Amino acid sequence: MSQLDLSPRIARPDDFYEALIAAHEGLDDAASMKFNAKLVLVLANQVGDMDLLLQAIDIAKGDQG
Repeated sequence: MSQLDLSPRIARPDDFYEALIAAHEGLDDAASMKFNAKLVLVLANQVGDMDLLLQAIDIAKGDQG
């Protein structure tokens, strides 16, 4: 089974965070949640590995790590 790599991998994390926050500007709560859901699905497709995706879900829920 693959193991999720939680080490920092974003070259410019502050720039990414700024872009993420900017993407939410002007969105109401419903639109913001829709944007987040779309982003999760796009990134999940990029990962593509079901085992890794399930590990990420567990970590996000607080069940691990």
